[in-house]
Amino acid sequence: MGHSLVWLLQWPVRAAILLLITRLPLGVEMVNFPIALVSALVIGLAGTVLVWPLRLLLAPLRMVTTLGGLLPLGFLFEWLISILLFGFTAWLIQGFRLRNGLFSAATGALVYSVLSFIALRSLGLHVPLLRAMGLVGGPALG
Repeated sequence: MGHSLVWLLQWPVRAAILLLITRLPLGVEMVNFPIALVSALVIGLAGTVLVWPLRLLLAPLRMVTTLGGLLPLGFLFEWLISILLFGFTAWLIQGFRLRNGLFSAATGALVYSVLSFIALRSLGLHVPLLRAMGLVGGPALG
């Protein structure tokens, strides 16, 4: 299956996961499925465009707090990036609200990431990071 088709199939799955998250007591609110579709698209696009600049911006802090990688705390910075992307999307999209602010962004981003990974993997729609980067960066990375 082509990578573009896989990404197109991931989109409604991720939107459904966003709607599922609104049923949990996390303070994440979504008006309807069309808003969830737009939100899933924005989260994906923002993640594609902003993840590397955010990693570069947070790199000095990451190096200090993990003692140059000696402490296994790198996942916290990936989670922080997810929180920023989730919060940015809620700020941008009318109809997507984080009722409890940072708590809703942190728990919503975590649950969204975990459920997306599980659902996409189980449906056979998971695209490994290096292949996904190859789509964005051209054949040299793929």
